[in-house]
Amino acid sequence: MKIIITGSLGNISKPLAKTLIAEGHQITVIASSNDRKSDIENLGASAAIGSVNNVSFLTQTFTGADAVYCMIPRANYFDPNLDLDAFTRTIGNNYAEAITKSGVERVVFLSSIGAHLEKNSGIIQRYNEIEAVLNQLSEVSITFMRPTSFYYNLLAYIPMIKNQGFIAANYGADELIPWVSPNDIAAAIAEELTHPLDGKKIRYVASEELSGHQTAKILGEAIGIPDLEWKLITDKETLDGLISVGIQPKIAQGLVEMYAGLYSGLLGEDYYKNRPAVLGKTKLADYAKEFAAIFNQN
Repeated sequence: MKIIITGSLGNISKPLAKTLIAEGHQITVIASSNDRKSDIENLGASAAIGSVNNVSFLTQTFTGADAVYCMIPRANYFDPNLDLDAFTRTIGNNYAEAITKSGVERVVFLSSIGAHLEKNSGIIQRYNEIEAVLNQLSEVSITFMRPTSFYYNLLAYIPMIKNQGFIAANYGADELIPWVSPNDIAAAIAEELTHPLDGKKIRYVASEELSGHQTAKILGEAIGIPDLEWKLITDKETLDGLISVGIQPKIAQGLVEMYAGLYSGLLGEDYYKNRPAVLGKTKLADYAKEFAAIFNQN
């Protein structure tokens, strides 16, 4: 198959490209920087250098493909001028237009847990909107991939662990957090891209469901702090902490609302109704080795 991958050589796109290349597919990876060209080609893929903000570029790149993987690039939450809603909405609409104009018939879109919610989901609310836009497209089959909380988001707690000796957040503690590895997401996306589908489909992907306390224990053992605690704090304390490290206040508020929804169960209500029959292979104990290596570098 001829498959287009967005996301350059990111945490999901790189293992996805490797998997599909190993299976013998013809892969083109979209990247915004020409600096990535040689790395992409060294994997055995073709590089398409351009911006997901350019509909003409996307349309041209998608044309003739058997399948396309679309994702929203990570934004800089520390940029005081970033309009995150507009950033996300624009790229989602660009994908919809390029899919229609190119005539591609099979798409996987990286959405998120909580995308079933029209409100009270914080920064991921726009995924509900993008799913709705893509759902209206005809003559294209789309899998909406809804991963849970990414393991690597735990890296943001390294300064707190080093400075205060614990993890503090307005979610977790005694409540379950469904975690996921990018490698397991990539494996699921590869399955969807290479299997036929008629219509639209939602697929959740998770690797392990753990409480905040269990999460802290596994990480603590890996970094030599076996009694590492996960403390539950208020929404306001969480908001103040995010703003204090430089995150844009509006985005910080969106993160707090998202975390609060995870803690209350609102964010995961549809996930638990439609949880994957088999969880991914990569458990937190596996990821904790990578976490520890990064922890010990800083």
